[in-house]
Amino acid sequence: MMTPQENDTLTRVGPAAPMGRMMRRYWHPVCASSQLPKPDGDPLRVRLLGENFVAFRDSSGAVGVLDELCMHRRASLAIGRVEDGGIRCLYHGWKFGRDGTIQETPNFCDERFRARMRAPAYPAREAGGMVWAYIGPRDKEPAFPKFGFFDGPDENRVILRINTAANYLQLWEGGCDSSHVGVLHSNRANPAWMKKGFEAATDEDYNPGAITVPDNAPDLEVENTAYGFHYVAKRQGAPLADGTPTASVRVTPVMFPTGRIIPAPAFQFYVFETPQDDFKTSTYLVCHGDKPVNREDIKRIMGLDDERFWREADCEFRATWDDRLGQDRSRMAEDWTGFRGIEQEDAIIAISMGAIVDRSKEVLIPADMAVVRLRHRLLESVRRVEAGEDPIGVHVADYTDVRSLVDTTIAGADTWQAHVSGNMSEARR
Repeated sequence: MMTPQENDTLTRVGPAAPMGRMMRRYWHPVCASSQLPKPDGDPLRVRLLGENFVAFRDSSGAVGVLDELCMHRRASLAIGRVEDGGIRCLYHGWKFGRDGTIQETPNFCDERFRARMRAPAYPAREAGGMVWAYIGPRDKEPAFPKFGFFDGPDENRVILRINTAANYLQLWEGGCDSSHVGVLHSNRANPAWMKKGFEAATDEDYNPGAITVPDNAPDLEVENTAYGFHYVAKRQGAPLADGTPTASVRVTPVMFPTGRIIPAPAFQFYVFETPQDDFKTSTYLVCHGDKPVNREDIKRIMGLDDERFWREADCEFRATWDDRLGQDRSRMAEDWTGFRGIEQEDAIIAISMGAIVDRSKEVLIPADMAVVRLRHRLLESVRRVEAGEDPIGVHVADYTDVRSLVDTTIAGADTWQAHVSGNMSEARR
């Protein structure tokens, strides 16, 4: 059981909070590239770790991330003009380059002032169909990390951003909880649940909810890694003809500060639970594989093709208690939850807990082992930063060999680690 003080440490991400200081030591996604579709297009107001920024694409097509408010009189640059190699404030016309240089000050014609001053700007990179920024101490900027979905053609990758009104940890813990897959996502995990039987879902090779055996109480093993940890969920399988026991294993890497990879039969789903602030999270869902993937198919399986819940235009997840979070209880004879789709269900569960859940009142069981490890590793990383040390995983720059493992049968003395040898284990536990 956690104390209220530990829960507060884990969930508060503002500039003055210990978790906020730790989180600022990493690169974070701030938007999808598609949200800045063209040079000199509309700027985008973004929120990260309790602070507001503006992201824009300048005339050359390069991305920039600045403080949202103009350094002159604090008007928002998110309503400004993007033109002639910079972003211009509407109030007095001050124009800034993506590196913060002051290019023009129409109401103050002093070149020495412009050369001497600079607007707050942040290192920004574009990779894998996403815009990333580093907003931490300049002298501690880490190497920009490389993930497996950075490689390959664009048609092999789909990126969805979902802004959910819940603390980041509620959503991230769902990715460390394999036992919920066969229950919450029954429609995707076991199409025969209504008949009280089991049927493996094999019709969609991009279904991250597919499990291969009827076991909703998997045994978990957790192993620390340089970037955080990975864990295996072992579900009991049918014995071989000679009586040798088997297990169906599913491996999930958990990458600091907010990432994980969940498997589908032919794809890897990278998920980043990026905190906008204490009470809202931007989930970046990246489906990536060795063959093309259809965006509409991913939206459908995630339940994001229903505009009552989510829309491409603003990425906002709209469920509220005004209509019981949009639940259709008349369909619960055929839909386990009265909702539809994996991300829709995950977001609804997180929202249902309240903006920040009180973990001191939980009753935990062995199936929560990876959730507990996540909390312990986060608290350890915070303690390191508060002691003047580096946080967990900040020096890991290449994740291209880190992978999840879709449900795979192992027997006898076979080990699950052999199937994910690129996951950089630190210690077996």
